[in-house]
Amino acid sequence: MAHIMPSLPDIDEIVKDFGVDKSKNPEPKSLLICDTNTFRFVDKIRGKRDIPVCTLEPGESHKDWQSVEKILRFAGDSQIGRDGIFIGIGGGVITDLSAFAASIYMRGCALALISTTLLGMVDASVGGKTGFDLFGIKNLAGTFYPAAHVYIPLESLASLPPAEWKSGISELIKTAILEGDEFLALVEGLNGGFTVMTKAIAPCIDRAVLFKGRIVEEDPFEKGNRRMLLNLGHTFGHALEAAAGLGRISHGEAVAWGIARACELGLALGICPPHRAERIMKLLGAFDYETAAPHPFADETELIRALGSDKKKRGGKLIFIVPDEKSARPVTADAPEFMNTVYRIIKGEISFT
Repeated sequence: MAHIMPSLPDIDEIVKDFGVDKSKNPEPKSLLICDTNTFRFVDKIRGKRDIPVCTLEPGESHKDWQSVEKILRFAGDSQIGRDGIFIGIGGGVITDLSAFAASIYMRGCALALISTTLLGMVDASVGGKTGFDLFGIKNLAGTFYPAAHVYIPLESLASLPPAEWKSGISELIKTAILEGDEFLALVEGLNGGFTVMTKAIAPCIDRAVLFKGRIVEEDPFEKGNRRMLLNLGHTFGHALEAAAGLGRISHGEAVAWGIARACELGLALGICPPHRAERIMKLLGAFDYETAAPHPFADETELIRALGSDKKKRGGKLIFIVPDEKSARPVTADAPEFMNTVYRIIKGEISFT
């Protein structure tokens, strides 16, 4: 369940949401998991309660097994039982790591996430995907383990640096492309700088959470084509992140670049109408995303190699999500000519921008 709220929840509120009646049963032990950036929220959440806190290093470069192991060791040392509650506080990296650790600790314990970045609010914390990067491949290891409660405190947006805003806006754009013209127009109306957008963004967050929630409910384990649509921009984007070196380019900026490539692929295949591709590219440009190919931070050969490691293959074939007239659709790389088109798009040899 997602809770969009003006301020951070406190621990009593979280425990109550789990249905714990402290007058009848002992309260389960909780573990707060944060990074050095979100540690500043800890005291407001736990108050004067003696609740253990596991603090990780921030960023994609620390989204690894070592961080997961630290959480597990900390939970064990803190004597968190199977009835305990893991509470992740942060953006996508922290929520992914916290959720993965919760999914394997004592074969699964309760999980709550407090999302403090725009990217986390509209995408990473919602939907139940967990994981960490392994062997240079983004989210190669992971599980499906939805949090019982996801808290979205809008107050945390006020202190977000511009880079974090930019990382999150691309996921909003992605969702708006999928949801329809009305939502796309709402995102197009966001302007005036990131600080000014703090209040205006709330309806967009609400709409994105509801949309993703409906899709996840229909296809919780991504077995069909419906949830796959949420990967718009991600096949190209994840390859870019890996080729550039995980952590060098933010996930959101990589997704924006990937959306641009998906538009070009959709145009080349005759699926995406030119006017729709132009509208999407204009919106990406309004937020100053790098959309040109080849990307200045990634070697083309490494990028093409990274594409081959995409974990969303079916039958050994890559799946790309491309915009169409009203939303988007999956297309399968089922012929050498198709992949040749993809490679030419990555190299900037086919460009409609």
